[in-house]
Amino acid sequence: MLIYERKVIKMCGFVGFANAKLDIDKEKVIKDMADTIIHRGPDSEGYFTDNNVTFGFRRLQIIDLSEEASQPMYNEDKTCVMVFNGEIYNYQELRRELQEKGHIFKSNTDSEVIIHAYEEYGIELLGKIRGMFAFSIWDMKKETMFLARDFFGIKPLYYTNNTLDNSFIFGSEIKSFLKQPAFIKELNEDALRPYLTFQYSVLDETFFKGVYKLKPAHYMIYKEGKTEIKPYWDPMYKEKENSLEFYVQRIKDTVKESVKYHRISDVEVGSFLSGGVDSSYITSLLMPSKTFSVGFKDYEDIFNETNLAKDLSDILNIENHRRFISAEESFEALEAIQYHMDEPQSNPSVVPLYFLSKLASEHVTVVLSGEGADEIFGGYSWYETTPTMKKYKKIPYIIRRPVSLMSKALPQNRITSFLTKGGQKVEEWFIGQAKVFDEEHALRVLKAKYKNGPSVHSITKEVYDKVKDQDDVTKMQYIDMNLWMPGDILLKADKMSLAHSIELRVPFLDKEVMSLASQIPTRYRVNEKNSKYALRIAAKETLPEEWANRTKVGFPVPIRHWLREEKYYNIVKNMFKSDVAEEFFDTEELTRIIDEHYTGKRNYARQIWTVYVFLVWYKKYFIEL
Repeated sequence: MLIYERKVIKMCGFVGFANAKLDIDKEKVIKDMADTIIHRGPDSEGYFTDNNVTFGFRRLQIIDLSEEASQPMYNEDKTCVMVFNGEIYNYQELRRELQEKGHIFKSNTDSEVIIHAYEEYGIELLGKIRGMFAFSIWDMKKETMFLARDFFGIKPLYYTNNTLDNSFIFGSEIKSFLKQPAFIKELNEDALRPYLTFQYSVLDETFFKGVYKLKPAHYMIYKEGKTEIKPYWDPMYKEKENSLEFYVQRIKDTVKESVKYHRISDVEVGSFLSGGVDSSYITSLLMPSKTFSVGFKDYEDIFNETNLAKDLSDILNIENHRRFISAEESFEALEAIQYHMDEPQSNPSVVPLYFLSKLASEHVTVVLSGEGADEIFGGYSWYETTPTMKKYKKIPYIIRRPVSLMSKALPQNRITSFLTKGGQKVEEWFIGQAKVFDEEHALRVLKAKYKNGPSVHSITKEVYDKVKDQDDVTKMQYIDMNLWMPGDILLKADKMSLAHSIELRVPFLDKEVMSLASQIPTRYRVNEKNSKYALRIAAKETLPEEWANRTKVGFPVPIRHWLREEKYYNIVKNMFKSDVAEEFFDTEELTRIIDEHYTGKRNYARQIWTVYVFLVWYKKYFIEL
């Protein structure tokens, strides 16, 4: 049995494999795999191997900076070994509970609490912990591996059996799998079709054939080469009637407590800050010493919230750091961004998030951010029904439905789109916050062998079927929490922050906050006055009213302007004419849409960007690596 830990010169990530039959140097292979994700943990490394499993770990020191906190982590008699990525915020209470039951701790780290909780409670530990996590525990007595992922999918966990020897590989990032000689690197051809519409990898199976994401709030048991996967939690809404004042006070108390937990660290904690209510509210409760913001050069007047961030920081007497990103920097960084993402991710906001994380890494090791508030408290504009649509929906559905079907067959404009949507159920038109290519257009632009991926409807139906009896707002929130949030928002938050070796924490995505949010009646989430209605009122306790009520902007990126500049138009058009593009797409159609965009006839920026990002990613992973 090999066990060793080594401090190198100077959140975390792990890799591992089991049931390896190839004649390989396990020690060298696991080291190579771990080195691939050194950005997730530059502070230390640790390894474990026996006849069954091999673990590798890279550590970013956050809590308990001593060597006693290094991983892999063991129980007292070293019959269980664990690798863990994340933070358990109620670990101190759990530690006391476990000590009372006789467990002996050697460190002050939250990760050690997990392995002792496994000894005491087994899989039931998942109901006791509060935090973000992905972990794997090898139980030597039972010869069983237990893997789990947190409630919302804040931390990633990938796995595969697509190997030459039927070995099982798992880890925090797919790129580490490429260093395992048994891994078979193949493109999942079915992933491209839905990606063009959703803008992110929406399937459980990734763009790498046979490589899967463990779903949020799921655990896996691996034993004797077989896997069993089960859910352990579901963020369902079950409204409880009470007054608005009651829920506003509960939000104040619960979010404040969550921020208190999320600030626990032995290193400095900062905050990402835009001009919106979510990050502003978190910042006002955290009161860090530093906040961080980014905007875009040459577009400061229209793509810039840094002035608002600076103004709020001044009001709160917090030091604000900001920088402006150029188009040239953005295009130059795109390959590195897609490399760190593991899969193509065409949400334009991934670009500023990459640079924002880089800026923060120059000052702090942990940052808090406002992700998740829109999904759980009802913040997106799509959740609101416009006054005009409300009036139209007073017409009986039996009349609106045929009008919708006729309008859908006509060329789409503002009027026909309104009439089409007005006669549809939410399940027909809402797929989440991103919708890039219409499905028909996606099929036209794809070559035949890539048209066989699952339809958009088949993907969303599985989620909608769980909330058939809920109102439309709740259905949309549930879709976003199960698809958009883990597949886009949280994945890029994890990958972009750890690309620069900082840990990003999201206090709104706490199971106690969700427990509260799930009880809030729809009318307090979204109404004719505002979105996130109750949350905004709660935020006024610590924020100026203009920040609490500010309309959501998102993270706007001037890609439509960049693609009308000759330099970037030519860069993208040359890629669209390449042999790589010819493999996947109708390049004449790609040329048409980029030319029409460049001349200002149509705005195809998102479609162009989504195809270009895929090609950049594919070139990196399947040609260069």
